[in-house]
Amino acid sequence: MKLSDFDFVLPEDRIALRPVRPRDAAKLLQVASDGTLSDHGVVDLPGLLQPGDLLVFNDTKVIPAALEGVRPARAVGGGGEARIEINLHKRETENAWRAFARPAKRLKEKDTLTFTGGLSARVTGKGEGGEIALEFDRSGIELDRAIVAAGAPPLPPYIASKRAPDAADLTDYQTIYADPEKSGSVAAPTAGLHFTDRLMAALDARGVKKTWVTLHVGAGTFLPVKTENVAGHKMHAEWYEISDAAAAAINAARAAGGRIIPVGTTSLRTLESAAASDGRIEAGSADTAIFITPGYRFRVTDALMTNFHLPRSTLFMLVSALAGLDTMQRAYAHAIESGYRFFSYGDSSLIWRA
Repeated sequence: MKLSDFDFVLPEDRIALRPVRPRDAAKLLQVASDGTLSDHGVVDLPGLLQPGDLLVFNDTKVIPAALEGVRPARAVGGGGEARIEINLHKRETENAWRAFARPAKRLKEKDTLTFTGGLSARVTGKGEGGEIALEFDRSGIELDRAIVAAGAPPLPPYIASKRAPDAADLTDYQTIYADPEKSGSVAAPTAGLHFTDRLMAALDARGVKKTWVTLHVGAGTFLPVKTENVAGHKMHAEWYEISDAAAAAINAARAAGGRIIPVGTTSLRTLESAAASDGRIEAGSADTAIFITPGYRFRVTDALMTNFHLPRSTLFMLVSALAGLDTMQRAYAHAIESGYRFFSYGDSSLIWRA
């Protein structure tokens, strides 16, 4: 497959810079298993599902992972003071993170960065694409608190390039069910941003079941695919966990004939990473770098609720694997023509497996 197969033209004014209010007032495009398209609202979701269907949510909590640091002037080797933008993306140990830096070319190994509140970190490694390894001067809960004090909501690049994060984003860029004990994502599981208490109550009334898994979303989700041959792209690993209760709920729903519907690509990738060949889910935790492209055989997913994704992105490849590339190109063309809002703060879709 070629990267160009997954391209489409997206007008700039289709990119949502703020969410609609209330959250469940967003539009929802349903893509049926036969490719039929129908326009709805997120509030219509209960009526599009059946009693016994199971929604699988990602309960991770987003941390304020966007940091602005200062690299002091170097005494040896030249280089004056430099301001560096840091986006944390994967915790390695109690005091170490992997991150993306901009401009990374102004950093060397052993450089020290200082942040608001006296937090500091040493660069312990440099990788490709602006990735760096950081070792902080504190660890555990103390480091978590310092990051909260120094950081800002890690808005995606296509929003952050147009406006600065503000107080509204602290709640807008967090699901209502994010678990404070599951902090660790540096990007929101954005399909879940549409859910409200009233929508949850309507799902309960319909007999739709719910369960939660955890995947800490990394900033690698926003990295562009740079290889024309899609198979040459390398995904960044993300950590996930499925509890015994969640695994039991998923397996029981399948056994009873219910359909399994991940809310967001992160929930889908978690399930497909943990599924046995017969679709049975095993509890546990691990890192996953699963890369789903057309031709992939889904083991457990019957449908996916997800926002609209970037052209040429791994996430557009994923939805194309679920419904078919031609169907998704047609669905996205319809969404653009019909005024749907795209990306993290945009509208939603419910895509049934072809």
